[in-house]
Amino acid sequence: MSFFDRFKKKKKNEETAAPKAEAKKEAAAAPAAAAKEAAATPVGAKNPTTYPTADLGTLLPGAPKNGKINLAIYWAAACGGCDVSILDTNERVLTIGDMANIVMWPIAADGKEKDIEAMPDKSITVSLINGAVRNTENEHMVKLLRQKSLLVVCYGTCACFGGTPALANLTGGKDDILNYVYTKTPTSANFQKDCGHADKPVVPVNEYKAPEGVLTLPVLYDTVKTLDQVIDVDYYIPGCPPLQESISQLLKAVVDFVYNGVALPPKGAEIGVTEKCLCDECPRTKEYKRITKIVEPYQIDVDPDKCLMDQGILCLGPATVGGCNARCTIVGQPCRGCYGPTHLVQEHGSSALSAIASLFPVLDDDPTMDEEKVIEIMSQIKDPLGYFYAFTLGKSLLNRSVKEEKTA
Repeated sequence: MSFFDRFKKKKKNEETAAPKAEAKKEAAAAPAAAAKEAAATPVGAKNPTTYPTADLGTLLPGAPKNGKINLAIYWAAACGGCDVSILDTNERVLTIGDMANIVMWPIAADGKEKDIEAMPDKSITVSLINGAVRNTENEHMVKLLRQKSLLVVCYGTCACFGGTPALANLTGGKDDILNYVYTKTPTSANFQKDCGHADKPVVPVNEYKAPEGVLTLPVLYDTVKTLDQVIDVDYYIPGCPPLQESISQLLKAVVDFVYNGVALPPKGAEIGVTEKCLCDECPRTKEYKRITKIVEPYQIDVDPDKCLMDQGILCLGPATVGGCNARCTIVGQPCRGCYGPTHLVQEHGSSALSAIASLFPVLDDDPTMDEEKVIEIMSQIKDPLGYFYAFTLGKSLLNRSVKEEKTA
């Protein structure tokens, strides 16, 4: 072998060895780099998305071959977050505009009740109705939209389960609510006093005869109802509010139906949920420790990787259906159950309570626990009924509080 041949071989070996040495160096540094990256990465980033965003295809598909469909959006008893969440479609609002005429959307379009009444029955392809039903106007409008719509989607937690408005069912009824709001709150009490109405407080009336005509306000109901307790519903999309992934899946089902003639999901389907519970989606490490003390997140330094229940923070994840990709628990806030119960149970609150109670410190050799210890732990929950039924009271077996009337 000549000198030049040896030089070439040596040079080639050096060229090969250099990347290998560099790779070996990088491999040695990898664990430290990974640890550093893990420390800097929020726990949520380690969790792969379990409920995907749908591929919606072309941004501007143009009008469907049979012409634009009619779309209605109505806001019943809710906070407005569901209406705003529709904007989470981002630029896909343009797709909706290509596909549909928005015949009603009170916060964005000038559709009138009389315009809807004049439309032929079933001429609205899809109505998205968010919010619970708690007064005469809500009931009238959801029944009208049901009559005029081919499909009705129960949109958001309040429509699906009653949501926060249904907590009003824990009062004595509308009179208790009106009395508290207009006579007991400090600002209202001061107003009544300052205006000389302390003895006979002024409260809203449902009808007032003015010179211009009769003015009316909706009649408040004693019991807040879910949407499907009032009308027939085709599909459900829970969430407070529904998330972008869920909205994209709903939009895809409608786009495929309108443009491509693809069959819709079976009636009654829940869009945006999985067959798992939220705990199965949550990336936090679970040790299933016994609960001896209950705390709120602000009272402790929350470990970013450990299960919140293992840290004494009550979480409804074991009883809540998955699909939200654990957004709340990832950032250190416990699940409050806005997605509702899993498909295996009906009673969300009692299911969550059972799951949490199973972690009470019952000894292995003693299947009972002292009643005083139970009371001690439970007394740390400031509002048990409001906590376990924060979103689902309207659909629960409890439904509302009742008062026993005295009999003679």
